[in-house]
Amino acid sequence: MEKIGVFCSSNDAVADIFKQAARELGEWMGTAGKTLVYGGNASGLMEIVAQSVHRNGGRVYGVIPRKLVQEGRVSDAVDVAFHCEDLSDRKQWLIGESEAIVVLPGSVGTLDEAFSAMAENTFGMHDKRVIFYNVDGFYDPLFQFLDTLQQRGVVNKPWNEVYLRADNLEQLITHLR
Repeated sequence: MEKIGVFCSSNDAVADIFKQAARELGEWMGTAGKTLVYGGNASGLMEIVAQSVHRNGGRVYGVIPRKLVQEGRVSDAVDVAFHCEDLSDRKQWLIGESEAIVVLPGSVGTLDEAFSAMAENTFGMHDKRVIFYNVDGFYDPLFQFLDTLQQRGVVNKPWNEVYLRADNLEQLITHLR
């Protein structure tokens, strides 16, 4: 996996443990020569992972909606910019350009991107797995809900073919190899 999509929060007011996880992921990606594919934002976990990849020798692809440019919130860590119209357009570029997808803590935009990638996998549009980086148990309630969906029989494809869980960086790296 050379091009890794990372979906995560653009909020600066996140817990330090999430910032550290983003920094460590970016350091590993950079030193391993990976390419980050992300939303191009200059704030929150998005900026932390991008700067960390960039500083450590990796490449950074930013998929940048027009509004981000208009508001002057594009990261200076972006090596290659893909300009798009809106979040729907950005989501398709992110999924399309990524060989694997990592989901750090985030809110509705992050979940929207992750669920779209999962739905496309389930529908057979690609076989990319979504890897939830479960920092400090952040996604535990989501996993419980997803398990309920599978137990109730509404899931068309076993979850282990759609998403993976990583509770630490070592597990995440193992999934990415």
